[in-house]
Order: sequence, then C-alpha cells, then structure tokens
Amino acid sequence: MTGVEQDIEKWCEQRKIYQAEDNVKENVYYVFGNVMMIRPRECQQAEKNFHLILRFIFEGAKLNYLDMISIITAVHNGLAFNKIYLEYLRKYTHHPFELIIIDNASTDGTREFFSDSGCVVIANDQNYSYPHCQNQGIAVANGNYLFFLNNDLIVGPGWDKLLIEAATLHQVDIISASGIENLGTRKGTRDISRKWKRVKNPLLLFGFGRKNLLLMHRIMYGNWEKFCSRRLKEYGYRIVEGIVGNNVMMTRRAVQILNGWDERLQSADFDMFMRVKQRSIDVGDLKPCQVALGAYIHHFIRLTSKYAVKPRPFADIHRLIRLDEKWSPEQLRDLHPDNAIV
Repeated sequence: MTGVEQDIEKWCEQRKIYQAEDNVKENVYYVFGNVMMIRPRECQQAEKNFHLILRFIFEGAKLNYLDMISIITAVHNGLAFNKIYLEYLRKYTHHPFELIIIDNASTDGTREFFSDSGCVVIANDQNYSYPHCQNQGIAVANGNYLFFLNNDLIVGPGWDKLLIEAATLHQVDIISASGIENLGTRKGTRDISRKWKRVKNPLLLFGFGRKNLLLMHRIMYGNWEKFCSRRLKEYGYRIVEGIVGNNVMMTRRAVQILNGWDERLQSADFDMFMRVKQRSIDVGDLKPCQVALGAYIHHFIRLTSKYAVKPRPFADIHRLIRLDEKWSPEQLRDLHPDNAIV
C-alpha cells in the first residue's frame, strides 16, 4: 500500500467511513488517480496536498446545497444599481437565499423596491456607517453562511457556491471573491483597474441609468458568463491572503468568534482583515482572510458615492475612529491587507 493509499485509509478511518461507504473511497482514488495521470509533473506536489482533495470530497459533500444563505446589504438610494444587483443575485445565486437590506433613509424608491421584492428590510431613519448596518443584518440573519455584499455589484454564475466550496476546501472561515480591487497580484489588480477606468470614464457623461451601467459592464467583460468561466478554469479553487471589502463571506462560526464587525471603524473591511490576521497569530482558531481567485464579482467602484448618490453624513459619525487610532504603526505595517498583495 502506497503512502497515499495509507493516508486515504487513515482519513476514512478517522471519519468512520468503512465498508458500507467503499464507493466514497473509490471516488477518492479515482479523483486522485486522475490528478496523477493528467498532471504527472505535479505528482509530488499533488501527493503533498491530496488531503485538500479529500477534505473537499468528504466534508464538502456533507454540505446541503439547498441550505439557505444570508446576504446582507446596506443601501442609501441608488435605485438603478439596486435593481441590477437584485436581478443578477436572482439569476446567478446557487443557494436559496434571504436578502437582508438595511435601508438608510432612502428617498428614491429603493426601500419600497426591496420590500415589494420580498426582501427582509430593516428601515433606518438615518444613514448609518457600514459596520453598524452589517451588525444589524447579523442580528436577523438565519443562514450558516453570511455574505456581506455592496449593492453596486454584479455577481457571477454560482458565485456563492464557489466561495463556499473554496472555503470548505481550504478550511477558512472568511473569504472574498476576486475583483477589480484585488485580482490576486499587484500587477493584475493594477491592469484591470486601469482597464475599468478606461471603460467607465467616457461613459460617465451618459448618467447612471440601467442601460449605461450594463453597457459599462458589457464593454469591460464582453460575455460575462464566459469571462467568469475562463477565470474559474484558469484559477480553480486557488486562494491568496487578502480581503475584498465589497464582498465578504463569513461562516456563522467566524461571526460568533469575532462578535461581528467593529462599529467604530468605517474602514471595517481592513479592520476585519487585521483582526483576523492578529487572531490567527495569537489564538489560531481562525485562518487569515482569503480571496478566491476562481470566483469573480464586478464592482462599480465608487460610482454610487461619488457620482450617482448624494451622500448624507452618518448618524453615528461621532463614534467613528480611524485605523491608525486603533492600530499601532507596527501593526498597520504587519497586518494591513495592502501588504498581503504580492
């Protein structure tokens, strides 16, 4: 019996997978055998990392893909963005989902739109900061996987399934899809960011209606489904350390350990990354936040706040602090997510 076969048997024994489930073990041998045959030059590395394949099959197979997930989104106006956002969520989300909208005193019909669409709407009478709104959503969420998404996004096919599978495969609790703000490398991120500016800027003259926003998206990517498919084919379930603040998935376990978002910081995504990174060092019960390279979500990036939606001061602005008021210069140097990109 080879080392790999021994490890497979040991893995099965630990999880009480015996004779009655030999077909499961056969599938493991089959999958791993194909990895060995298709990529013979990577056999040694595959053997070292084969436990990821096993974990994905045994533990990932236990996921009930009909389980409802919770999507939490804070909004303040931006009706055109909101309609596109919900349209693509319904089109491309794999799991049944509850969409929890924290509406911050919208005046353009946004609150009514989401309410009429069957979403859970928390109606604030003022405009609150991002972390405060996310914690409002957590308080009513029912899913074991919580997705914190901006409203100016277009998700890709099976985006939620890809994130859950990547998190399960690598045993991480907090993960984001890649996108314009983080493509996994500094060069890749810089190149796609420049492309987005070249596409977006000339079209700003035509406003922020549905047709123009979707035109930006189509010029940027061409066929959206093919773009997402090519990215998945190229990167699979590879991950890199980082966070993309417009989309963050957390397991219920992570939410409970971290007690939600720190409501003192509007830069809550950077703070979350640093909190988790520090905890991975100090306690070790969470791994650092990761970005799934094979999953991709488009973000319209600052269009809502800069051009399309007139901002209103946060009702809780008096208690907001900067990152450098919470974290020391040394911690900012060692833990900041910008320093995780290579």
